[in-house]
Amino acid sequence: MRVVVKIGSNLLTDKTGRINQRRIHFIAKEISEINNKSLEIVIVSSGAIASGLKKLGMQSKPKEIRKKQATAAVGQPLLMWMYEKHFLKYKKHIAQILLTRDDLSNRERYVNAKNTLITLLEMGVIPIINENDTVATDEIKFGDNDQLAALVSGLIEANHLIILSDVKGLYTSDPKKDPDAKIIKNVKEFSKEIETIAKPTSTGYGTGGMYSKVIAAKKATSFGIPVSIINGRKYGNITAVIKGKNVGTYFEPVKEKVTSRKGWIAYATRSKGNLYIDSGAVKALIKNGKSLLPSGVKKVEGDFDVGDAVYCIDEKGERIAKGLVNYSSCEVKLIKGKKSTEIEKILGYKYSDEIIHRDNLVILA
Repeated sequence: MRVVVKIGSNLLTDKTGRINQRRIHFIAKEISEINNKSLEIVIVSSGAIASGLKKLGMQSKPKEIRKKQATAAVGQPLLMWMYEKHFLKYKKHIAQILLTRDDLSNRERYVNAKNTLITLLEMGVIPIINENDTVATDEIKFGDNDQLAALVSGLIEANHLIILSDVKGLYTSDPKKDPDAKIIKNVKEFSKEIETIAKPTSTGYGTGGMYSKVIAAKKATSFGIPVSIINGRKYGNITAVIKGKNVGTYFEPVKEKVTSRKGWIAYATRSKGNLYIDSGAVKALIKNGKSLLPSGVKKVEGDFDVGDAVYCIDEKGERIAKGLVNYSSCEVKLIKGKKSTEIEKILGYKYSDEIIHRDNLVILA
């Protein structure tokens, strides 16, 4: 069994923002005990910037990207030293892996990252992954480590994603504000109501919130991976989830999961543009499982090349699919609205009848 455990900044820091070594100790202890039972564990951990704040004597998280990056550079070695120190008590070796979105949006680097992680697990090492905040900019950021954890779960084909939170799970409303809020024990499928309940929030040291965790759960379950959001402050909760006990909020995996490749297209690749398509094309993609042909494209937006990812947008402005194009933006502008038989006459050559082949397309709607 292979499990991804995501740990946020709020769990790793105390009220003053200092790293809470006691909590790291208990996390290391529980994960080591689980690992001793032949379970493979990958940790996705935040905390680099929070670690750097106190080391630099800063009172709050900087707003400038360059200062955030510098703070992360100072804090990351401290964070890893803490993990190393406490895991060694249980004779466990850890490995540091820092990723940016570019590392996973490139197919070759995506596969290389997977091979490295699988090899580390085979060697009995516990990988600890964090976003490479030192070099990541808004353009290449995952958004937060909840999203990174979902992608890593799909990358290594995990059997479970466990997201540690500072609350017991997903509630019907914010339990910190509403005393009548009730925990939702099981989510069978995603709806707008579920996403609305987990309204976006912002915390002092972290960048996530329950909304981010729910979106991450939505991604991971599409890979066929069950997700649990649990209280990370209570020792034994991770073990309880693995034993199948009803802890926190459990998100059931979809029955028809996306393949690893299509999951990569949907969530890891960065879109370089948009193709606005007509109702006939929408029906062909969603209901008939067809490829996207030039005749269904009405408008082209963005600057993309062959092999880049783009969104397919319906007449209401909704993203209904994402895929890898067979033609560049310049070429699509010339052949949009035309029949496939006219492509060679217009361009002087033809790569394919389709702008996006069904095998390289993922339905999002």
